[in-house]
Amino acid sequence: MIIKQYIAGPIEANNYLVADEKSKEAVLIDCSETVEKLLSDVKELGVKVKYILLTHGHFDHVMGINDMKKKLGTKVLINAKDKSQVEMTKTILSTFGINIEKNPEYDEFIDENTELKIGEIPIKIFETPGHTEGGMSYLIQNKVFTGDTLFKQYVGRTDLPGGDFSKLENSIKNILYKLDDETEVFPGHGDITTIGYEKKHNEIVQ
Repeated sequence: MIIKQYIAGPIEANNYLVADEKSKEAVLIDCSETVEKLLSDVKELGVKVKYILLTHGHFDHVMGINDMKKKLGTKVLINAKDKSQVEMTKTILSTFGINIEKNPEYDEFIDENTELKIGEIPIKIFETPGHTEGGMSYLIQNKVFTGDTLFKQYVGRTDLPGGDFSKLENSIKNILYKLDDETEVFPGHGDITTIGYEKKHNEIVQ
């Protein structure tokens, strides 16, 4: 399995290209802007991006969807509970002086019962609300992509619309912390970590 990280957008969010070397199928997890390096990597690796998977609907993780969706020829999947977050993108960006023609467009709603895979590699979906109501994490082999739910030694903020610290704490303690300690955590911002490290060193959620 190939994983490539791209730091993109106005708040330096992590976008991840995850590809199965055998089948040449891939997914893009979050899409903060048009990333030319990502497009060239897709071409160089000879992979087909099946889906853009969104960890949540905040503007800094979805801004690049319309352009990248077209260039990659793919579908955008999101939890229905974050539909309203995506639909606020244009309005929120205008407060930063950034004007976009229209809100990011998604294609299908998914939840923890949705079955996805790249090649023969299953993608396990966990609904991990708290940062937003529709927050999701994706487990691919022993790698979990947590969006803004869990960071290295920190957690996502819960003071924005749809945020709820008790739900975030439950998502981390009763879902993510149940994964093997060796599971690598690929967060929406910042450095890669592991579940075991966070159990020991994340002072916010113990």
